[in-house]
Order: sequence, then structure tokens, then C-alpha cells
Amino acid sequence: MPDKKEEWNLVPGPHKVEHNGAGKAKLRLDAIDTLETHYTRNGNPEVHQPWLHGRAARNELTNWLGFTTVERSEDETVTAATPTTRPGWILTRGAARDKRCIALVGKGTPPGTSGTQIHVDEALLRTTFNHHALAEGLAYPTYYTNLFPDLRDELTAAVRLAQEAVPRKGLWKDDDTLDGATVTGIDSLQDDVVILPKLFRRLVDYLYLGDPDAPDLTGFPAFLDQAADEFWIISTSHPTTGLNEVVDVIDSKVRMTRPPEDLVFIEN
Repeated sequence: MPDKKEEWNLVPGPHKVEHNGAGKAKLRLDAIDTLETHYTRNGNPEVHQPWLHGRAARNELTNWLGFTTVERSEDETVTAATPTTRPGWILTRGAARDKRCIALVGKGTPPGTSGTQIHVDEALLRTTFNHHALAEGLAYPTYYTNLFPDLRDELTAAVRLAQEAVPRKGLWKDDDTLDGATVTGIDSLQDDVVILPKLFRRLVDYLYLGDPDAPDLTGFPAFLDQAADEFWIISTSHPTTGLNEVVDVIDSKVRMTRPPEDLVFIEN
């Protein structure tokens, strides 16, 4: 919730930030994607990825912001926190199609005057939770075209350090995205495999088109082709449509052939 709710009107781009009368709005943290804890679409049952890393990212965000205790209901909705609020700031260049504000998130004293243009360099980026989450291995990098290349390179450097640490940090010690995830049904996605959330969401949507407990993955590449995600492969400077171009399916094993940090998705 901003100090001045009318400043939501200053956010540029084709999509307006959706907010209530008090100014409260939802954020999408730019350039990162944590494991899904509550995913549902098209009336399908709600599912999740393995709990460990999704909850670790959630808890680190509240700790990092300075909340000392957070109480939650059975469905994990926050019911109380100490303190009840914490000061922070966001940097944004627009909202997504779902009207969530796409933001870099900071804490404490803001780097400039609210409602004005602020230049974001690598040093400022390193003060954000977005950078912190990648540096600690709490999230996958998921880049879109709204992010400048120099900032993307800084985030990728943080990812590489987390991947190369001994032991690997956070989710990277369990990651199956490139090695391949054995998908035998919805339960395997929820309990066993740690993969890029975008790939998880596409697999869930596909599985619920048939028998989610006894899936036939032979049609998954065609499903990805129909979904028509648009992205660039950074290492080849190649524009691509359809995640099937970077996903292999062999029997029950699904793997990406390019690392997440090598892809930049086109924001429509």
C-alpha cells in the first residue's frame, strides 16, 4: 500500500495497476519466480510444488523486510504479523496483463523521491529482494523484455554464484530443470521434482486435460507449441515461439535444454 494511492496512476505502460479504494495492490516481483505454493487454473484443483523451497522464499521475504513473527491460517493466509507493517519501496516500469505491478522491491529508506523517475544501476539492484532471492538460491531467474540487459546480467551473475557454491544454495541443490524430471502424475510434480515454475504450470495444465494420475506425455510438446510462449534465447540471439523448442520429453522424463537464465520472455 503506497503512502499516496494516486501515484499508481503514474505507472506507465498499457496496463493499469489494479488496486482497492485504500490503494492496496498486488505485486509481481520482477525477474524472479519462486516455487508455486498455490496454483490453480481453469477450475482445476489447487496444486503446489514441493513445499520446502517455496516456503523458504516466502519466509525469507518477510524476514528480510523486518517482520519478526508472522501467523498464518491453515490455507497459509497471513492473519497477524509483528510489527503489523514495515516501510519499503518499489521500482516499477509497468503492470502485467493481470494488472499486478511488476516491481523491484526494497526496504527502508527509498533511493529517491516517490513518483519520480529513478535510474536503476547494478548497485541499486543489489539492494533489492529480487537480487537477494536469486543470490540465496530461493528463486529461479525468469526474465522478461521489460528488464534492461545490464540488470539482467547482474542477476545472472548472482544466479551463477548460487549454483556454483559448495554446497549449491537453496533450490539449486535439488533442481531437475536441466537434468530431467520424472513425471508420473500430479503427485510427482507436487512432492518430488523441483523445476522452473513456468514449466511446472504448463505441465499441470497439460496433465489436467487427461488423467492427471496416469499421464501420457507424448502430446506435451504439441501442447507447448499451442501455448505459443514467445521468448529470446540469449546465447544465440534467436527469437523463438513455443517452449517445445527448448523442452525434451523422453518417456516420463521432461527436461529443458536451455537454462532459465538463457531465456527472455516477451511481455504482451
